[in-house]
Amino acid sequence: MKEIKAFVRPNKVNEIVQQLKDNGFENMTISLAEGTGKFQDEKAFVSDKFAVTDSPVAKIEIVVYDSFVEKVVCIISKYGKTLNPGDGLIYVSNVDSVHRIKTGLETM
Repeated sequence: MKEIKAFVRPNKVNEIVQQLKDNGFENMTISLAEGTGKFQDEKAFVSDKFAVTDSPVAKIEIVVYDSFVEKVVCIISKYGKTLNPGDGLIYVSNVDSVHRIKTGLETM
């Protein structure tokens, strides 16, 4: 199993999530965050909340079987792309185990 963590532009989230769902990837976590950058994007501004951040980002987290990693990365890349600086990053990492909180049992 792999965890895919993508930091994308907030205005691209709906399209990315819809495409992931249309391709059978229905379970994911989405959260808003702020990132630091090099102010390369002409729309970047210093955050009102954190003096060191300059851009709002959305984080999409999804865990998939190894065989689905390429497909999910392709969907996020295709629908998250604007060709401007600051389109985001995608991290892929190993998941050693998954446990249900309710039962404590390992699943998957």
